[in-house]
Amino acid sequence: MEREVKHMVLAKFKEGVSKEEIEECIKQFANLVDLVPSMKAFKWAKELSIVNFHQGFTHVFEAIFESAEDVGDYLANQNHIDYGNFLMPRLDKFIIIDFEPTNVQP
Repeated sequence: MEREVKHMVLAKFKEGVSKEEIEECIKQFANLVDLVPSMKAFKWAKELSIVNFHQGFTHVFEAIFESAEDVGDYLANQNHIDYGNFLMPRLDKFIIIDFEPTNVQP
């Protein structure tokens, strides 16, 4: 099985950020897959509020890489830096977690 490192962002957009601005943030994040060679995939979701423990976070973004070094390359890539400069002013708060999932075999 291939090794995989995930870069997960939990985000809460500022009050007043329009639906169109949020859609543009998602579109630009997804576009990084084509601009950053080390980024292998991108997924996103909107929080469902099933158990209501979201602490105000509304969106989840997940970028997938083959190694921690690839995450470092992504973070240093100018396209990522430019995107961060676009996204950050629109966020009220965020959490970023990088991890290598462990598969559990039954």
